[in-house]
Amino acid sequence: MNPSIPADLSPYAGRWVAIVQGRVAGVGETPEAAKRLAQHNRPKERPSLQFVEAPGGEPLHLPPLLDEIRPFLAALDIPVYLVGGAVRDALMGRPGHDLDFVVPEQAIRLTFKMADYLNKPAYVLDQERDAGRVVLREENTTLDFSRFRGPDLAADLRDRDFTINALALPATAVTAHSVIDPHGGLADLAGRRLRLVQPQALERDPVRTLRAIRQSLALDFDLTPETRTAVRVAAPLLSGASVERVRDELVKLLNTAVPDRAVAEMYSLGLLAEVLPEIAALADVAQSAPHTQPVLAHTLEVLRWLAVVETAVVAQQPTAHASLQTAQEALAPYAAALAQHLERAVDGGLDGRVLLRLGGLFHDVGKKTTQTVTEDGRIRFLGHDGAGAELANGRLRQLTFSNQAIKHVETIVAGHMRPMLLAATGSAPSRRAIYRYFQATQTAGLDICLLSLADHLGTYGGPGPEAEWQQLVAVVTRLLAHYFDHHTDTVAPEPLVDGHDLIRLLQIQPGPEIGRLLRLIQEAQAAGEIHNREDALLLAQRSKN
Repeated sequence: MNPSIPADLSPYAGRWVAIVQGRVAGVGETPEAAKRLAQHNRPKERPSLQFVEAPGGEPLHLPPLLDEIRPFLAALDIPVYLVGGAVRDALMGRPGHDLDFVVPEQAIRLTFKMADYLNKPAYVLDQERDAGRVVLREENTTLDFSRFRGPDLAADLRDRDFTINALALPATAVTAHSVIDPHGGLADLAGRRLRLVQPQALERDPVRTLRAIRQSLALDFDLTPETRTAVRVAAPLLSGASVERVRDELVKLLNTAVPDRAVAEMYSLGLLAEVLPEIAALADVAQSAPHTQPVLAHTLEVLRWLAVVETAVVAQQPTAHASLQTAQEALAPYAAALAQHLERAVDGGLDGRVLLRLGGLFHDVGKKTTQTVTEDGRIRFLGHDGAGAELANGRLRQLTFSNQAIKHVETIVAGHMRPMLLAATGSAPSRRAIYRYFQATQTAGLDICLLSLADHLGTYGGPGPEAEWQQLVAVVTRLLAHYFDHHTDTVAPEPLVDGHDLIRLLQIQPGPEIGRLLRLIQEAQAAGEIHNREDALLLAQRSKN
């Protein structure tokens, strides 16, 4: 027990108390009222403020960290409230990591005091808005402190996006009885619906239109009809929003468990045309058999199957999809390496998984501009892979993705047909073909292997013709086997000679010819046609211009 706090505060249950030297100096329904009374009674003393909970409330599922910092919070002379998603998650019994607190004033000062208390680093988030952050890296947790969005807590909650996020809890409270809910958020939580606090919420921050979809999918909540209408009306306002914030919300949407539903909702609510107009334009682009859907619908199917492939093949989780069992078993030896590939960090705060999903989203974007119809009525898309790569590059650049991310996605789109073309030959790809595949695609070739499986499944709504599916799985397996098991033999052989050798021994002048011969030697080495330095020099001698 903190000696500066009276042992029994039960007479003040449900109210705020102001404490001076271990004694209650003021009581009120609000912290401001309690503090005013304390200042009247003890004008020369500075009180601490504490909320006293009424008994009998249902315990909240709060992060254990709050137990550690509660004594610190109880000794403060300003009220502190836990707000937003942390309160919502506590009510839902969901694990939460990041905690958001609001205070009437001096939020940055409180941030650094908390950092000292925990012996953790802190920094200023926004000097003008008086916001700071304490970082607990080992716990993967952040504590954010900010000043009220307005003159008081009521104004702060009124300025938030959705009612289920417009909830507050005195930071020392631990039961649902103490939750502050001025906008019906508790009823909306019970009804599993997402509703705006007020219609103007989207006008003040149009990026909330994208967040509405993400939160509804993450929580499996329904957008109310009024909210759906408000999102459609506000969609054009995204053009004036921060490009970086729009990009970040797009990434979060693609990283949900159901990226296809995220993009489908963006299209339904008019957001896709604002954020990714090239993708939205695919809605009415028809295709010939074996495709059964227009391009956008097919793209959504590919995203859906891509998430399934990630779960079944990469994560090796049990699957009810019998069509994937063949691929799951064949690719099991490479699952861990593929998982590491998808989990790798990418410039711009991204990971490999979102690049794969961006590749899936853009893989057929070039079909709008390359569509032709033959005399017999067959629809073709010659060169759509190259055209799509250019469109993906332009849109991702406009959205300020990093150069590394743009190049990788562009490579996925440009090469997404390669495994299927190799499978169409009906035979196993040669070592030369495998070398050329990875020379063209580099590490994006791993993503293309996974995407090709999802593309096939999305085209047929499943495995389709058994022989074609088995052949594609065999090709993907062989590509991955050479990448992971025979990398230095087939994908990137150690050089047998270098340019200086060619200049000195073959009396070739420096220039492009050197590079051509070195590439020729490496390809022959990867194909297993040459094995040593003498073979390499002989090949160069025979092949020089």
